[in-house]
Amino acid sequence: MADAKKKPVKKKAAKPATPRSEKKCSVAGCKRPYRAKGYCRIHYKKWRTGEYGHVRYNVCSKEGCRKATLRGGMCLEHWKADHQKGEAAAAA
Repeated sequence: MADAKKKPVKKKAAKPATPRSEKKCSVAGCKRPYRAKGYCRIHYKKWRTGEYGHVRYNVCSKEGCRKATLRGGMCLEHWKADHQKGEAAAAA
């Protein structure tokens, strides 16, 4: 079996890549050059904060808050506000 020849593996031809300088932002009406994820620099920042539907990072679950999640699906500020109320009611 050691003498068996292996079949040569055919490599697929690579598609010619479109240079970044030729790509444009995917937001309608925006003519800025492409940066990442199909967006220009300005729209990419908005995408990262969740303004375009897909949230890259975990953000606070409270309405309108876009801070990073730390505990229980909330930012530290909202988490403390919810838990300090519960401690004050239990102490009374």
